Amino acid sequence: MPDATATTAPTAPITPTHCPYCALQCGMSLRGEAEAVEIVERPDFPVNRGALCGKGRTAPALLSSRVRLTEPLVRRPATGRLEPATWEEALRTVAAGLRRTRTAYGPDAVGVFGGGGLTNEKAYTLGKFARVVLGTSQIDYNGRFCMSSAAAAHQRAFGLDRGLPFPLEDIPRTGCVILVGSNLAETMPPALRYLTELRENGGTLIVVDPRRTRTAEQADLHLAPRPGTDLALALGLLHVAVAEGRTDEEFIADRTSGWEEARAAAMAHWPELVERITGVGVPQLRDAVRMFCDAESGMVLTARGPEQHSKGTDTVSAWINLCLATGRAGRPLSGYGCLTGQGNGQGGREHGQKADQLPGYRKLDDPAARAHVARVWGVEPETLPGPGRSAYELLDALGGDIKSLLLMGSNPVVSAPRAGHVEERLRSLDFLAVADVVLSETAALADVVLPVTQWAEETGTTTNLEGRVLLRRRALSPPPGVRSDLEVLGGLASLLGHEKGFPSSPEEVFEELRRASAGGPADYSGITYRRIAEENGVFWPCPAQDTAAPDTGPRDDSPHDGAPHPGTPRLFLDRFATDDGRARFIAVAHRAAAEETDEAYPVLLTTGRVVSQYQSGAQTRRVDELNAAAPGPFVELHPLLAERLGALEGEPLAVVSRRGRAVGPARITTGIRDDTVFMPFHWPGEGRVNSVTNPALDPTSRMPEFKVCAVRVERVAADEP
Repeated sequence: MPDATATTAPTAPITPTHCPYCALQCGMSLRGEAEAVEIVERPDFPVNRGALCGKGRTAPALLSSRVRLTEPLVRRPATGRLEPATWEEALRTVAAGLRRTRTAYGPDAVGVFGGGGLTNEKAYTLGKFARVVLGTSQIDYNGRFCMSSAAAAHQRAFGLDRGLPFPLEDIPRTGCVILVGSNLAETMPPALRYLTELRENGGTLIVVDPRRTRTAEQADLHLAPRPGTDLALALGLLHVAVAEGRTDEEFIADRTSGWEEARAAAMAHWPELVERITGVGVPQLRDAVRMFCDAESGMVLTARGPEQHSKGTDTVSAWINLCLATGRAGRPLSGYGCLTGQGNGQGGREHGQKADQLPGYRKLDDPAARAHVARVWGVEPETLPGPGRSAYELLDALGGDIKSLLLMGSNPVVSAPRAGHVEERLRSLDFLAVADVVLSETAALADVVLPVTQWAEETGTTTNLEGRVLLRRRALSPPPGVRSDLEVLGGLASLLGHEKGFPSSPEEVFEELRRASAGGPADYSGITYRRIAEENGVFWPCPAQDTAAPDTGPRDDSPHDGAPHPGTPRLFLDRFATDDGRARFIAVAHRAAAEETDEAYPVLLTTGRVVSQYQSGAQTRRVDELNAAAPGPFVELHPLLAERLGALEGEPLAVVSRRGRAVGPARITTGIRDDTVFMPFHWPGEGRVNSVTNPALDPTSRMPEFKVCAVRVERVAADEP
């Protein structure tokens, strides 16, 4: 394992770049070569100011050829095993497999599955490849599992989805933050300082989480609702705000619509009813409203806790309604924001790898959007396929309507809900090709595996949770035999009859992305690699020209004459992005989870992350230091539940649902409700908690209900595997 902190010559070149993991996209610099890369602090980058978590510090460990793929693999019919192959053979095998399916069954029999960690250039090219080269509508990505409910709620309330409508630096300056379903201390450790500074500045922090996490321990008030009841909780808080006269009637009248209907819906959720549903006492509800409304400004920040539900969009809408009703939106130091999870979770959903979208966050079923993007791509609008299936629905259709799959940057064998079923669907395909850095559990099932470059070996842009477009820079050469995803897509496009339009140069792709996004909701046309480097990132929307500024003549990195647009760190201060400029209240009502407890399955399961692992663990589980800190899954449960089960600390427990079973050692703590168990989702095998989770989908966002399902918990006999 390479030493990520190995000492290298102080005169060696230093390359500023960004961490490959979460949506903070922390700034860092690299010095050295793959087997001895040194992380150099980058205090000038404002998001993390030099701080890194353990995952960021150890990220160079994955650059070693000892832990990653360095040559293509093709499954040999004679042995049934993946064996080394040349790039020419591997690409021709993939092209032949995709062509064979299209010829036999039509273009929609070919599926494409992307990832929220792909750079903007890769996500853009993957969407273009699917629609132009393959002609398939069947493309989606794993970001559907992460922030799609918040995105849908953003769209219908504000007319625009950007994770945070303000920079992170505003958080310590607000008066009160309600943090819902986020454990920043473990999922984004460098961001915890913003909450610490908030309290140091006299602000207050309310954390909503069924577990008393490391983040909840920092709170002035911790609300621990029953999993699946965040919607009722938000409605109850709005009820109290209305009943106590704490709404901002002037803001409601001047800048919103739909209040009467939303108000009536909230008033049906009186505090005593909400207490019965959520388990949060009426005095705590009143305390939360007092703390939020007594402050001069306030924010609500949500993460996967309230979003990964079959009613996640409505839940986020209820929290947005609370912000709007109290005037905590569209004003300085106030608003609703989503803490996007994956490294490029924001940009990944903007540029075309989502089933219903074209670049620039345009809608695929909008004729004007189709015409604009088709013009950039040099095709006729009518040749572009329509919207396809969402992520889980696409995976569920594998082996049925979808016969072949090209997968990049995802590991659904571990990360998808009802993962055992998804694994069966992947095995049933006629053909599966996977491009990845490591031989993940999904790649191990493939007919062809294509080894691709990593963050430090390639240049490209990502967009962090603030909407800040950033530049990762190539710091070192990849091992021989490894190619970039752009080279892979360009090579496949050429073999499938499209020799032009798929360049391997990231900057050339970005220049096309600028044109494709121009005029769209996520307008990148005024952003260039040079500007990103000079300005430490540029916030979208950033049109090519600032029409409000005087014409100062041409700028050599802008396609238009005129003053460059400065970018938009803060949204909605003058108007919202709706047709009439008003934010929309959405009337919502509480409803039960898709699967409630009963005699057979009397306990609720919720899932999440731990600080030393990331997502499906495909990469972090290959880092010795991270594995030493978090070697495997566990079942967290309350002492009262442990007593009822007769379970002891460290004893193996099985968590069983109607879909599957996961096993882990007991971790007994008073920091969780006694009707709930928690398991992290980073591991395969018998500890794969997504074997248990429920794929019930939100009707708007198509987000699966990862965060709650009914289970029973059993002690595992000593002779059981």
